[in-house]
Amino acid sequence: MAESRRKVMLVLVALAVFMTLSAQTMVLIPMDLTQTDHLKAYGVVYRLLQRGQKVEWLLNYRGGSFLFPPEQQAVKECKLNGVAYQAVGPDEVVQIRSTIEKSNMESVMLERATKIAVYAPPTADPWDDAVRLVLDYAGIKYDVVWDKDVMQGKLSQYDWLHLHHEDFTGQYGKFYGSYRGEPWYQKDVAINTKTAAELGFKKVSKMDLAIVELIHKYVADGGMLFAMCSATDTPDIAWAARNTDICAAVFDGDGIDPAYVSKLDYSGCFAFENFSLMTGPMVYEHSDIDTYLEATARGPDVYFSLFDFSAKYDPVPCMLVQDHVGLVKEFLGQNCGFRRTKVRKDVLVLGEVANTEELKYIHGNFGKGTFTFFGGHDPEDYAHRIGDPATDLSLHKNSPGYRLILNNVLFPAAEKKPLKT
Repeated sequence: MAESRRKVMLVLVALAVFMTLSAQTMVLIPMDLTQTDHLKAYGVVYRLLQRGQKVEWLLNYRGGSFLFPPEQQAVKECKLNGVAYQAVGPDEVVQIRSTIEKSNMESVMLERATKIAVYAPPTADPWDDAVRLVLDYAGIKYDVVWDKDVMQGKLSQYDWLHLHHEDFTGQYGKFYGSYRGEPWYQKDVAINTKTAAELGFKKVSKMDLAIVELIHKYVADGGMLFAMCSATDTPDIAWAARNTDICAAVFDGDGIDPAYVSKLDYSGCFAFENFSLMTGPMVYEHSDIDTYLEATARGPDVYFSLFDFSAKYDPVPCMLVQDHVGLVKEFLGQNCGFRRTKVRKDVLVLGEVANTEELKYIHGNFGKGTFTFFGGHDPEDYAHRIGDPATDLSLHKNSPGYRLILNNVLFPAAEKKPLKT
């Protein structure tokens, strides 16, 4: 009888422990100005998702904070990476949820880790791309793919594709005027020419167009595309010029089609329309989409503003603009920003330089998928030049510009549910 009583007591104790654990504290990673390392916080969340845990993204609550059940590994990683976190008890959780319910806030469940691909040529240095820099800093894994991988259909393996600062028009970044004698430029031309020949294309521009077409298919089938700098506008330029030749002889051995202007077809472009091209090989510019000249004239003491969205009714753009500030420092790039008169009317503006022609950050739907374009090269290097040293993100742990990139990495992990009506 005593033994039986002891077993019952053990069961009751175990049940009490279970109930205590079920109602125990949650872990909150605040993403407001109290956060000590915003960028590594995303890495902690991403790895939690990799381990099969779910995380709540609290949109507009303390800068877009994260809430999850206590997990020893995640807490350990926060401590090791200098990420601020706090335990919140049941009463505090209730208070948080009440605040969210009554405000322009929402809880979105992150369900699984995003499968990430970065499209980059083998000649590209990892430290010359802001996305790879911040993914490496945050400890978020990704695969690098290039033309042969794309042609083999490997994009379908990924949820999210980032385009390195690549020129998809076959003009090698329009670097001919200043850098044609540099070994790195000649190597870039050689490897692209060789790859095009191996894939059965007579011109690099024809190979690039085929890649753009496959990227179109990837997004139309449900993929999520993110691009910065010249990888934002050159896919649309290449696509609009699909029925003509816009490459000078120095790029492809023959001349520009004299009638190319009349043959431009903007239908089917991701984001841009009615743009004019700058085809001169000595001109470091592709088209009038870009606002580089106006941006440089304004100088470095300029900010672009992030738009406010309804967390409950517009969760997708709201996710993409989560930040601890509403104004972000301007930064240049070969494509610095997007001239608003050249952006399709159905494209959503996420960020702009107010009272100017420049849209900095845009998002749109394409088939079943989405694209997000972010103008500029490096959010913490106003005028990054070729050969400049890599940005040390340990000096920019709270970068609002780099946070925008990482929002895009988590966005595909969000629970897909119908919008409220």
